[in-house]
Amino acid sequence: MWILTKIADLVQLKPQDFHKPSLEAIEDKINEKYANKVIPKIGLCICVWDITDASEGLIGQYDGYVNINVEFHMVVFRPHRGEVIQARIKEQTLQGMRLCTPFFNDIWIPSTELPEDTEFVEAENVWVWNSEGTRLYFDNHETVRFMVLEEKWYTQPPTKPKESTDSDVPTKITYQAPYSIIGTMAASGLGLTLWWE
Repeated sequence: MWILTKIADLVQLKPQDFHKPSLEAIEDKINEKYANKVIPKIGLCICVWDITDASEGLIGQYDGYVNINVEFHMVVFRPHRGEVIQARIKEQTLQGMRLCTPFFNDIWIPSTELPEDTEFVEAENVWVWNSEGTRLYFDNHETVRFMVLEEKWYTQPPTKPKESTDSDVPTKITYQAPYSIIGTMAASGLGLTLWWE
């Protein structure tokens, strides 16, 4: 679930950052740039692990920024296929279930990946597993175990700005997550953790 990724980048320290120790100022700039951002095919960046190399700082001629080439390790969230993870149920629809962790909200369990004999109760917007005569509810905000099946990556391609006219009507913008996880709960030991305690 957690990996260390080596990254090389140019860090620019502003004169306002000169009062901090150099290492702290560099780490702050790296975290500002990368933390909580998705790097395609790498994962969701969490924080700097360590700095392995840093060049001498070169001061820019016009802006006074100090430019430093840095190599560092970043802690990245990227679970591997087949890994079992715990999350909470965020919302449920006829198409499936959306799960979240304290730092990641784009986990999707399709309805086809729920346990056999599971039905959706539209009146309550909840999935129910009929297990040997017992109705077990997937309640929102409950902790569940799921297994990772695949990852989905989405990169927004650059688009040409559209010329606006008076007749343009604003349209609803749909959000596409840059990184999402597809999982399953259709195996023994998966589902609500309360069921297996």
